[in-house]
Order: sequence, then structure tokens, then C-alpha cells
Amino acid sequence: MNNLLHLSRDLNTQKNTQKMGTIKIPKGTVVSAEQIDILLKQINNIIEYWKNKEKYISGTLVSVHYTTIVAKSNRLTKLFSYKNNNPSEHIRGAKFEHVNNRLCHVITYYVPLIVLKETKEYLQKVQEILKINFQTSSINFEDFNAISSNKKRIKLQSLSKTCFLKIIHDISYVRKFDILEVSTKTQEKMLVTIYQTNIETKELLSSFGITIHADNMLNNTTLLLSYEQYHILVDKAPYLISMAVSDFRNIADEIVKKQQDIKTIDIPSPTDEPIVGVIDTHFNKEVYFKEWVEYKNTLDENIELTERDFFHGTAVTSIIVDGPRANPKLDDNCGRFRVKHFGVATAHGFSSFAILKVIRNIVRANTDIKVWNLSLGSVYEINENYISPEGAELDKIQNEFDVIFIIAGTNKTNLNQVKIGAPADSLNSIVVNSVNFNNQSASYTRKGPVLSFFYKPDVSYYGGDGLRADENIVVCCDNNGAKYVKGTSFSAPWITRKIAFLIYKMGLSREIAKALIIDAAAAWKRKDDISFSMGYGIVPIKIDDIVTSPDDEIKFFISGVVQEYETFTYNLPIPLEQEKYPFWARTTLVYFPDCNRDQGVDYTNIELDLKFGRVTQQGTLKAIDNNKQTDNDLKCLYEEDARSLFRKWDNVKHICEDTSKKPTPRKKISDAGLWGLNIKYKERLTSYKKPLNFGIIVTLKEMNKKNKYSLFYKLCEARGWFVNEISVENALMLYHKSEQDITLE
Repeated sequence: MNNLLHLSRDLNTQKNTQKMGTIKIPKGTVVSAEQIDILLKQINNIIEYWKNKEKYISGTLVSVHYTTIVAKSNRLTKLFSYKNNNPSEHIRGAKFEHVNNRLCHVITYYVPLIVLKETKEYLQKVQEILKINFQTSSINFEDFNAISSNKKRIKLQSLSKTCFLKIIHDISYVRKFDILEVSTKTQEKMLVTIYQTNIETKELLSSFGITIHADNMLNNTTLLLSYEQYHILVDKAPYLISMAVSDFRNIADEIVKKQQDIKTIDIPSPTDEPIVGVIDTHFNKEVYFKEWVEYKNTLDENIELTERDFFHGTAVTSIIVDGPRANPKLDDNCGRFRVKHFGVATAHGFSSFAILKVIRNIVRANTDIKVWNLSLGSVYEINENYISPEGAELDKIQNEFDVIFIIAGTNKTNLNQVKIGAPADSLNSIVVNSVNFNNQSASYTRKGPVLSFFYKPDVSYYGGDGLRADENIVVCCDNNGAKYVKGTSFSAPWITRKIAFLIYKMGLSREIAKALIIDAAAAWKRKDDISFSMGYGIVPIKIDDIVTSPDDEIKFFISGVVQEYETFTYNLPIPLEQEKYPFWARTTLVYFPDCNRDQGVDYTNIELDLKFGRVTQQGTLKAIDNNKQTDNDLKCLYEEDARSLFRKWDNVKHICEDTSKKPTPRKKISDAGLWGLNIKYKERLTSYKKPLNFGIIVTLKEMNKKNKYSLFYKLCEARGWFVNEISVENALMLYHKSEQDITLE
């Protein structure tokens, strides 16, 4: 087996020197005066709507229904602009709708009423220009290009050519203008997110007779309302509600098969083992491993706890502390871990709002803990148009405190449940589903994707599923004996153990740890990218199989910080044989982007576009997945295709070549004979920019089963790379030495 290699050196950076391209409309597009007439009627209705509303806010909320999933560059560019600002700065939310079996964007803007009146005037002028200059009162793709390139001149009345073309461009992507209103009422407390306006939230709601205390606000736009307050808001300002979910969450129950008496188990006292955080139901302090666990009840002391309230949390923690003892076939060689266990819920359920507040406080007060297990999940399915409040808050916490959560994919409690439940829609977390010991999805499996796009769950692991005892997971939750259980709650802790080993004992970053888990699960034959039930695949049992590779493979990682538009190295010396590269390649990129729940389906603020491949004679990269998203010679790549083919806006990029095909070594295509990687940084919001850590795993598989590990090591050193061989034994030795107390005389 070959050890994992860490390659490090200063990476090259470059600012974005590309200029904006010319305005284009989709091929085959026709914009007609008749189409504009329909849009004018819609704008008129919206203007009248806002004229007749009491002025609680100084602007208007308008939703634009697009004809497709639109790229940032194809959203409104002239319509809805205000004082020369880009209309994107006025976006307050984004949803998807299904039109003719196709997903399309619905984007909500917040603009002054005068902007709607200006939009009306622009539409009228463009309509008149079409009637004057074109016999059909319409402009097509060819006409548009001819005008843009000055091959055709038309009478533009009072508009400039650029303004005219921008408006035609805008119209070509717009299906209709509308106002979205929420009308559904409920008898429950609700977590409500309102659109961001220029009025402070408490002041705004007080104008409707709703008094909000700071304790009931999660942030500036998300708040907890009683059902009476929610009804007032629905009646008086339904246009303000962006998202609303029930505050109370029923827990997706654990599944207990049976119990077996066991003899007293001895366990040594803890020493320098790492501490993992567990946020769950409560912990039974009578179990044999109690010395390994520090327990804190975060609930009000007046809440009476029953025996059932201790089962789930104790069972989860038993796996993290000493899981392999009772489940020898899942012995991962990760050792034991200490646990700091926080009881935040009862078995009956929990308040989303309350638990979000307490989780933030827990993580803030325990910054030494970098790995957290959260096996609580809601029975309610996620919404296709927005991240749950729990998922969004966990994403935010992970970015603020540099931690990682491992989350259970939630269990199916009835046949009608299909989608995973909150907080398994957290993008930055590792979400774990279950498989049985035959490597098939468990019978209780729920599925992704998240926001109709993001792959969730991330991975799968053994969580028990069957009638026989040996088909399930053995846990300890009291001093009465072992229990056989099944559920995603009991697959997630096994991945928590592996992440804790990689971060604490091997000293790897959370980006590299997550990338290693996903890369190992996917391997060369990714298990699932259609059904969204297994994620990238099943994580290997042994930690060695995650951090080492077979003799015919070379696995290395590169980590860094993206601070400019482009971060790259074209200096990777992949071994040649007869002037060809006899390797298949795969790579996994992981980063933890800031996210914005207010933006709905456009949730991630940052995109890292990854290219990995051979360096050409021209100094560019020939990517192994033929990624040409940012190439200058690219004719057209629609946003929908960029997302589907290259996972644009996803925070995990996994690229893998097909090893089942006939081995065909690649030709050397530059004199230097090097490979490279290139990361391009794109922000969705125009005002957004901050450094971002990333981690990349690269695996090379020799087509003739030769071991080129040592050769690659030497070639990298010769090219100025600092190469560090990462072995489990050396990492453990360093860890134990670093944890020793030193007495100074």
C-alpha cells in the first residue's frame, strides 16, 4: 500500500483580467411587440397593486419568472436597474418552479415604485422601436447580432443602442412578472423569514401590530412567530413572507430491534484521546463508558426527563466512544474517543428556534472541539426552494467557528416520506445515509437532492437493516445490556469517528478530511448520482483504506487559500512512459462557502471552478472532464448544463475518469510535460469577496498496474514541491507526543 502524500508550495494567483463579453440572446430567440404587451399589462397590474397598498415599506417586491435556470450574467441587466446599480443588488430571494417539466428561476427583487414606472417606459419604447423597424414587429437572434456588430442600423428613438440591446436581452429570458403571496395558515408556532427591506424588522412588524422581542429573532430576517402573529402577517402583508416552516420538529425515531443481556464490560480510563462533540437527546450516566463522557443538560431544569429521553443520545455516544467493541466487523482502527455530550432535546421532539440558539452557544463555548455529531432529524421533508433554518444555521456556524458537523440523513417513518428532513440539508456538513451489510440502501432510506440540485446525502455507511441481530448495529444506552438498532442515527457516528481521526490524530484540515471521506466513498465507481439515496458511495470501514492507496495508485492532496480570481499551479510532474502518461485520474475538491438562506435556491455565495489535467503548449489546461466553462473560445454553455456537467455552485467537485474503458495512455502535449490544476473564484453577489480555504485530493491509477509512487515523489521534489508522506503510524506517534504534558524545572 502507498501512503498519502501532502504536496505544498506557494500557488500562483492572478486577478480577473477578462472583459465582459458582448450582450447575447439565446439562439432561436424571438422577442415580439406582442410579448412586450403582455409584460406591460403585468407591470401595470403590479404598479396598481403597490399604489393601493398601505405604505409599510418604501419599495416594492416583484418576482421575475425566468424561462430557464439563468446564469448571473443572464438575469436582468437594464430593467429594474436603479441609479445605475446592477439589478442583482436588489435581489431578495430565488425559487424554482416547474414549467413544462423543466426547472426555471423565479427571482424576487426589491425596488422603488419609480423603478417599475421606468421599466414600463422602457418596455413601451422598445415595443415602439420593434413596430417601426421590423415588419413582423419582432427581433430575432440574427437581427440582434447584426445590430450589436453595427452591420444593421435601426431607428432607436430616444434609446441608446446598448440600452436597447440590454432590454431585449432581459426580455428574452423573462416569462412573466408577478407578486408572490403566502396564504397558508396554521395553528402552530412558525419560523418565518421575511424579505429584507430597508425597514428594520421589529419596526416593520410593529406597524402591523406584531411585537417582536430580540429573543425571538434568529437574525435580521428570520423570527419566531406565534400562530396568532403569523395569521396577522398573512392577512396584512402576505407579500413579505419569503419562507415559513413549523417551529416544532418531531424527531425521526430510532428503530430498536431487540435487547440482549451482556456481562459487565471493562474499559480503561481515558488519557489523551481527542474530544468529539455530540448534540442529541440526553446521556445515561450509568453506562460502563461514563468516565469517557462529559454530559451537560441544556434544557430547562423544570422539564422532567423520562427513560426514553436518554436512549438515542446514549446509543449514539456509545458508538463514538467504543463502537468497535460491540461491532467487531466495523472495527475501523480509529481507537476510542472522549465525548462532550449536550442534551438539547427530548425524544418527543424539539423547537427548531430553541435548538438553533443553543447549538450556536454550545459551539461558541467549546471552540476546542472541531468535530460535532448531530443525529437528530426531523420527520418533515425539506422544501425544494429553501434550506431549512437548522441547515442554514449549521452552515453559518461551521464557517464562523471552523468546525464540521456530521449529520444523520434521517429515517423514513412512513411510506409517503421521500425527501430527507432537516438538518440533513446542511451543505457544509457531511450528511450520512445508511446501507445494509449487503451494501444496499437501507429500507428506511430517505433521499435528496437539496434545492433540486445539491447532492445530499454525501455518503453512506452501515446503519443496520434486517430481521437478524447480526444485520443491525449494537449499541449501549443503559446498564441493562446491548440493544440492536438500525437507523441513519447510527451510521453517522461511524463517519464522525473517521473525521475525528483525520482531523485530530492525523492533523488534517476539515476540507481535506471531508474530501478524503467523499473521495474514498466514490472511488473509481461512484455508487449513486441519480437516485440521491447513497450519496457518492459507501465509506470504507478501515481508516487505512481512506488514507492509503493500492500499489498501482498515487494519492496526494493540495490545500490552500483562494484570495484572487485565479489560483493555480502548472507544475505537477506526472510520470511519463515513452512520452505518454499511463494513468487514469480522479480528483475531489471541497470548500466551505458562506451561504445565504435569504437567496433561496441560489444559496451558496461562492463558486470554485476546478480544472485538472495536462498543461498545453499554449500554457492552458486540457481538463480531464473537458471543462471549458471559463475558456475564451467557449461559444456557449447554458447555466443548466454548467450545473449538471461541472457541478457549478456546488461545494463539492468530484471528477473521475472511467477505468472500465480500454487503457489508452495520454500523449504529452507540451515540451515540459507537466500537469496542473486551476481554481477560479466566482461570487454570486457583486459586493461579496473574502478568502476561502480549499482542499483537493488527487488519485492517479497506473494503467499497467505498476508502482510509480517513489518516482512521483522524487519528481515532485525535483520540481520544488515540499512532499510530506502521511502515514497512520507516524501521525499517531506525533499526536501522542504533542498531547504529553511537559514539566519545566
